[in-house]
Amino acid sequence: MTNDVVIVGAGPVGLFLAGELALAGVRPVVLDRLPARSGEQKANGLVGQVLRLLDHRGLHQPLSGLPGAPQPVPRFVFGAFPLELHRLDRNPLHAAPVPQHRIEEVLEEHVRALGVTVRRGHEVTGLDRDPTGVTVDVHGPAGAERLRARYLVGADGGRSTVRKLAGIGFPGITSADPVSRVAHVRPPEGLRTTDSGEVLLPGCPTPFRTYTHTRTDHGVFVISPFDPDAVMIATMEWGGPPVDQETPLTLDELRASVRRVTGADLPLAPARTAGLFTPRRTVGHNTRLAERYRDGRVLLVGDSAHVHAATGGPGLNLGLQDAANLGWKLAAELRGPAPAGLLDSYQRERHPVGQRVFMHSQAQTALMAPGPGTTAVRALFGELLAHPDNLGRIAALMAGSDIRYDVDCPHPLAGLFVPEISATTSDGEVRIAELARTGRPLLIDLTGGKLDLAGPAAGWKDRVDLVTADCPRPPAGALLLRPDGYVAWATEPGRADREGMDRALRTWFGAAGS
Repeated sequence: MTNDVVIVGAGPVGLFLAGELALAGVRPVVLDRLPARSGEQKANGLVGQVLRLLDHRGLHQPLSGLPGAPQPVPRFVFGAFPLELHRLDRNPLHAAPVPQHRIEEVLEEHVRALGVTVRRGHEVTGLDRDPTGVTVDVHGPAGAERLRARYLVGADGGRSTVRKLAGIGFPGITSADPVSRVAHVRPPEGLRTTDSGEVLLPGCPTPFRTYTHTRTDHGVFVISPFDPDAVMIATMEWGGPPVDQETPLTLDELRASVRRVTGADLPLAPARTAGLFTPRRTVGHNTRLAERYRDGRVLLVGDSAHVHAATGGPGLNLGLQDAANLGWKLAAELRGPAPAGLLDSYQRERHPVGQRVFMHSQAQTALMAPGPGTTAVRALFGELLAHPDNLGRIAALMAGSDIRYDVDCPHPLAGLFVPEISATTSDGEVRIAELARTGRPLLIDLTGGKLDLAGPAAGWKDRVDLVTADCPRPPAGALLLRPDGYVAWATEPGRADREGMDRALRTWFGAAGS
C-alpha cells in the first residue's frame, strides 16, 4: 500500500499540516517516536499572525478560551525593550498564553476528527527514494516495518532525522552564550509588588516589570507570577561560570544566577502546585536554516527547517504558517489540478521568512547582552522606538504581518494575509475567517454581486468557492484568497479586473475546467 503523505513528527506543526491535508481530501499518516504526547514545556504561547490563521480554522477559541476574533495585545517585548503597542493606530500583534501541551491536545483532537491517523511510538530509522515516492524504515511497538508514501514530510524538530537522512544541509551559527535558566517556583519571601504592578526584589532597588525581559548590567531577568502559588523565574547570562550540561539545573544554581544578574538574594523553593516550567537550562543559541525546504519528494516544515532563539516566541508563528503554506500546495500536487511549479513555491515563499526570523532573533539576543557598547546601541534604539512608525514596524516584524508574497497583482492587499473583514451574505453577517473554515480557496465579491464574477469564475467552481457579500467600507471590491489566508488577487470596488482574476486563478489553482 502506498500512502499519499507520511508526516514524521506529531508536534503542533506536524499535526496542523495533517489537518490542512485532510481538509483538502488527503489522508496523511502521522508518525511520532514518543509513545504519548510529551508534557515537556516548550512553547509558552502563540504570538503573531498565526492566531489569525488558527481563527480561519475555528481553532482560536478552543486554544485561547476567548470568543470572536483574536485581539491585539497592548504590550509586548523586543530584545528586552517594552513595546507599548497601545500607542499604535493599527496594532498588528496578537498573542495568547497557551502552553504547548494544550496546543498539541487541541490540534490532535482537530485532526482525529478529520480522520487522520496518528501512530505514536514509531521511530523512523531510514529512507529510500525513487522517482515516484519514498520508502521509510520504521521501528514501532510491533517491530520493524516499511511504509511507502508519495511524499515524506519532516516535522520532527531541530534534530530532524528526516532532514539528516535526506542529506539536507543545516548551516548556521552556534554560540556558547547566553546561558538561560528557568524554573517554576513558590513565590519567594520578601517579594513586593508596587502600585504600578512591578516587582521589587529584596535588597534590589530596581523594580522589575512582570511577564517581560529586563536587562541589567549583568544579564537578563524575567519574573512572571502565573498564579498565587507559582512564579516563573528566568535568567540569561553571558560569560558566566562554566556549566556542566549533563547535570540538571537546581534551584540553588538558579538562585546564584539571579544573584549575579540582579544583585538580589532570592530564596527559591519548589512550587506547591505542578508547574509548567520544570527547572531547565539552555546553553547558548543554535540558529540554523535548512539549505532547502524541498528535496524531491522529501519536504521540511517547522523546526526541521529552522531553529533560532525563542525570544519573542516566533517559533510557532513561523512553523504553523509553513504548514499552512505547504498543505494546500501538496494536496493540489496529489489530488490535482496543480499548476506547474506550485509545490516549488513553498521553498520560494517560506525560506525568506525563515531568514527574516533568523535575523531578528539574533538581533534581539544582541540587544540584551551586557556591555557599554550594547548600552549605547540600546539608547539609540530606544529613541527610534519612541516614533510610532518605527514601533509599528517592529510590531509587524514580530507579528509576521510584514510578509508579502509575490503574487503579480498591484493591489495593496495582494500578497498579504487577508485583513479582518466582516460582511453580510444571504446567511447574515459573517467574518472572512468564518468563511475560511473549509480550507478551500475563496473568491469573495464584497460589492454584493455588482462585479458579476460568477460567469468568469465558472471554470474553477469545482475548486474555488465564490461568496457574494456586502461590505459597507470594503478594502477591495473582490478578493481571491488562498487556503493559507493570503490574498492571491484583489481589485478595487469599481473595477472587475477579470483579466487579472483569470490570471491569478490559473497561476494558483490550475487551468479552468481541468
